[in-house]
Amino acid sequence: MTKYRRASRAARVLLPGAVAVALLAGCAQGSGGAASAAGSTSSAGASPTTGAPSAGSSGTVTPAPAGGPAPGTLLVGDFGSDTVTFVDPARGAIGSVKVGTAPYGLVVGTDGRAWVATAEGVAVVDTTTRQRLALIPYETDAGPVTTGEYRGGGMGIALAPDGRRVYVGVNVPGGNGTLEVIDTASLRVTDTVPVGRRPFDVDVSRDGSEVYATNHDSFDVTIVTAGTLEPRRVEVAPYGTEGGLGSWLKPHYTAVRPSDGRLLLPFEGERLAVVDPRTGRATIEPMTANTHQHGATVTADGTLLAVGTGPIDPSEDRGPSLTVRTPGGAERVYPLEGPHETVAVSKDGRTAYVTGGFTRDGYWDGLSIVDLDTGDTRRLEAGSRPLGVVVL
Repeated sequence: MTKYRRASRAARVLLPGAVAVALLAGCAQGSGGAASAAGSTSSAGASPTTGAPSAGSSGTVTPAPAGGPAPGTLLVGDFGSDTVTFVDPARGAIGSVKVGTAPYGLVVGTDGRAWVATAEGVAVVDTTTRQRLALIPYETDAGPVTTGEYRGGGMGIALAPDGRRVYVGVNVPGGNGTLEVIDTASLRVTDTVPVGRRPFDVDVSRDGSEVYATNHDSFDVTIVTAGTLEPRRVEVAPYGTEGGLGSWLKPHYTAVRPSDGRLLLPFEGERLAVVDPRTGRATIEPMTANTHQHGATVTADGTLLAVGTGPIDPSEDRGPSLTVRTPGGAERVYPLEGPHETVAVSKDGRTAYVTGGFTRDGYWDGLSIVDLDTGDTRRLEAGSRPLGVVVL
């Protein structure tokens, strides 16, 4: 893939004040790199399939602990295999469950069920018994089930606040994606909504009234009204869209700010796009890490965490990092060793768990655990190219 780079540093200035965010049609998606075959195509509209007992990396059954996972246990999606892995932050992997090909995003509800976006469908996992309960096939034809960075199937995924709906962004290689709506009681897809290309991330407003699909290859966020499922496109491109499919300067992940519902999208450790979903306008704020950024999350008090994967141009950009940004805009940047993808935060807000899976080359099979008070960072081997991560 052509790697369209930013202009020289002299031209890389922050945009003034506010930037109009146009409501435009989507752009074309590139074919990306080749993906190896890993399974057969799911039948659209088929009934959910039941799952199998949990198994560790050795393939042997791993008994689930009585009473379910201990508080603070992590669950990671293994993009490099067909499993999710339970991780003790002190000891490493403690068990895995087969879910489906190339798991990407995952989310866990208050009932202990995990919803995992795989290439084949959305897997439903009981985190107490460590069993896959179902695999819900997509209605969207995403092509053959494959692995790799550009595979079709589910990417971002989110759960409605009332737990009744799951929303999953489905990538269709070479075309626009969809947002599929799953009824969590019947375990069936009830609706599909057109979105942009390669929906890396899906988020829901705090009141559940809106759903946000962040579409990497069309430089936009699709805002979907939950009640009517009406979509509207908001372009988010603080560097512009020059370079098209070859550009690195696209949105990846979004965090919804608790205080006002605005969408926070970090770009390149230089610019934070703050989008008002009501008006479709963005303001641009400066960031300090100066590194290509992917995963983002926000804590209840409005602290933003953004994962830096490393430089686009090694002569100008800094290495991998984790940025922690206060609601007032002050930043602390924690250096990381090697590329990472997404991040979750402990319940007490003192520890960050950053997955080493990474959607491009350079990944590793584990997590970096960052003490946000001291800055101490340690690596923990766990999972197979882990991308998504949640704290149970």
